[in-house]
Amino acid sequence: MDQTSTPARTELVERASKLRPLLQSHAAWTEENRRLHEESVEAMAEAGIFRMRVPARYGGFESDARTLVDVAAELARGDGSAAWTASVWWIPTWMAGLFPDHVQDEVFSRPDVRVSGTLSPGGMAAPVDGGVVVNGKWGFISGAWHSHWQVLIAVSPTPDGGMQPVMALVPTDQLQILDDWHTSGLRGSGSVSTIASDVFVPQERVLPLGAVLQQQYASELNAGSPMFRAPMLAVASASSVGTMTGLAAAAQDVFRGRLPGRKITYTEYEEQGSAPITHLQLGEATLLADEARFHAHRLADLVDSKGASGEAWTLEERVLCRGLLGRACRLGKESVDILAQASGGSSIYNDVPIQRVQRDAQSITLHALMNPSTNLELYGRVLCGQGPNTLYV
Repeated sequence: MDQTSTPARTELVERASKLRPLLQSHAAWTEENRRLHEESVEAMAEAGIFRMRVPARYGGFESDARTLVDVAAELARGDGSAAWTASVWWIPTWMAGLFPDHVQDEVFSRPDVRVSGTLSPGGMAAPVDGGVVVNGKWGFISGAWHSHWQVLIAVSPTPDGGMQPVMALVPTDQLQILDDWHTSGLRGSGSVSTIASDVFVPQERVLPLGAVLQQQYASELNAGSPMFRAPMLAVASASSVGTMTGLAAAAQDVFRGRLPGRKITYTEYEEQGSAPITHLQLGEATLLADEARFHAHRLADLVDSKGASGEAWTLEERVLCRGLLGRACRLGKESVDILAQASGGSSIYNDVPIQRVQRDAQSITLHALMNPSTNLELYGRVLCGQGPNTLYV
């Protein structure tokens, strides 16, 4: 692909911004039906959102992490579920680029391919002639309804009698979808469970997860790309953080949009915007959102700079990515909570978006990868000279 035809960051962010009205118009439908609207998926595909982590030789953009953050933030100002799902698709799409190059030829033969997945083991992979047979169940598979492939993490026996987690790439139509996504937040992400029943996976589509986490990737053609010179957890952190910064911006959009003509009930304030408490609330929330965006950009810039230089990652840099992700999520949620609390009793109605924004932000901070307390503990642990208590660094 001619690199001059790859859209610049500003263009991709502008494309995402133009999608906001459409995403907003489908947000209620998305919540009710617990999956993205088909028009939203098609519009994001047309805007090139799904090509941002596809290798350039397949028509992808190989967008840097800073672009992912800013594009996701714009999508989240339209609908948090749409932004979250796009962000999740970016991660397994990147993971597909770690497999042998001839495997990628099959995966990326479809324009705007969507790859879902998870980092949590949910099944067993039994070795057989030519590959493995997988059985299991995986939850929280965002975008499964609209995905073409899924990255599964399963446990497989080793020749020495031990066990190891492996990463397997499976067409979604070989899996059963369990419609169990009944949640309080990110309802439109359609993060259902998927089930594998005696699914054969060729050996070429199976990688040891331990090797992948140590940046031992199987692709030769992607080895020189800055996008693939990063640990998987650093990539996942940078890919997902933009949704939270966008939700913080969405809360400001909604709150400020409702201010004109809105009074504070049971007070003398006929205009909420004239009350000092409102000035304090909006000022504090806006600065918290700015701080969240700062940490998100710092995370993305670390991933991009290391990818550009090709320098080896230190353990402290790896856990810093998790720490920055946790910090951005905590600050973003605090910003949203302030404005939700300041929105009054009328904000609990379904047609007032602030309540959806708050529920989406809450759901993000509960995610195992994004939980602020877990991530900050991990970062502090390593700063104290102790080893990480997780493989996911």
